[in-house]
Amino acid sequence: MRNRTPKRNLNPSRNRAIIILILLLAPLVAYCCFYKYSLTLKEASAHKSFILTITSTMENRNPKGKEWLISDEEKTISLFMNNTWQTVYILNTSHPINEICIDENGNPIASLSLPNKILCGENITYKVTYKIILKPRSLPAISENRSGKLSDIDRELKEEYCKAESPWQVNNEELRSLAFKIAGNETNVLLLLEKFIRWIREKIRYYHPEIPRYPNETVEYMSGDCDDQANLLITFCRIIGIPAYLQLGCIYIPQRDLERSYWEGHLMLRLTRIGWHGWAVVYVPPWGWLPVDLTYSSRSDPLSAIKEAAIITHWTVQYENLTKNDYVASSRRYREFLISNNFRIYEHDVMIQEKSRKYGGIVPLIFTAFVYLSSIIKSPEKKANAYKMVYYFIISKFLMTEERSHG
Repeated sequence: MRNRTPKRNLNPSRNRAIIILILLLAPLVAYCCFYKYSLTLKEASAHKSFILTITSTMENRNPKGKEWLISDEEKTISLFMNNTWQTVYILNTSHPINEICIDENGNPIASLSLPNKILCGENITYKVTYKIILKPRSLPAISENRSGKLSDIDRELKEEYCKAESPWQVNNEELRSLAFKIAGNETNVLLLLEKFIRWIREKIRYYHPEIPRYPNETVEYMSGDCDDQANLLITFCRIIGIPAYLQLGCIYIPQRDLERSYWEGHLMLRLTRIGWHGWAVVYVPPWGWLPVDLTYSSRSDPLSAIKEAAIITHWTVQYENLTKNDYVASSRRYREFLISNNFRIYEHDVMIQEKSRKYGGIVPLIFTAFVYLSSIIKSPEKKANAYKMVYYFIISKFLMTEERSHG
């Protein structure tokens, strides 16, 4: 980034975007009533395309005339994931993109050319519009008798995804004791996962706290929303040696329009035809990484958390992986920062389904290149440069085609 601003948060990733997204997760389950209003993949054709627009306003109401110094995190936006299931690219931004890079979790991100400060009584608004193309997803046929054991999991995977970091309190003695008590002598990975799912569903009620909770707090209060429950599951898994991390995304909900206020009115969020969601991703041999969705699936069968996960059964966009940063601590610091300075944020997310049209040509091929580059380029710096070239190619070539098609 050309103009570096002071970093308020200790974590180098874009904490503000994650914090706001986490707050957006909460009302989803209650509103959807377990997918009453969302569009299931079974009801849809081979693919769907959507337009997602995120508009955010930062307003300085500090009573003492203090300037709001805009941090690098507050200038950063996500570029979403691109894989065989989904293609996402930016159609337009209100401000130029300064830089494209990879964050510490391996997600592609971009930095907007926003002002470095907001004077008292003033505000800054930015808008980002994404094009999203989704395809139906599928899972391998999973069963308890075909599942591998703990000893079948690669040691390197355990070292990377079973560590005590971020919100996952692997070294907490009470959580360790509870995890081993639930697990018993079981070594079958899928059966262990079912035990954890069943315990959380029986003991933890769905509740949306204003601030995300650590796993020990979720157990203490016996309640939490989608990411709170997912983080508890991830902690249980990591304690006994099953790799796991958190994934975030958004679900298309055609009839939704919801507005909520948080943090004593310093954060206002509105969602139109969209709901944000969080779930665990767990490594289960021999199938590999599987989604485990504790709150957006039926509760009768523990395996429904996998088979009926929103990412599998609904038009859900994978936003990003969280494997390292402690967004729980960041959200508490950012809440205090906004309230103590009387700074305010207003965000409106709108998701619109486009009419059916054929997609082919260059864009899917380009984003296949993203996946390929990720697999062959190991250096983060070289990978970021490769992503940047591909992304600029899209902006310079494909968007001209879009303009001609709408002209």
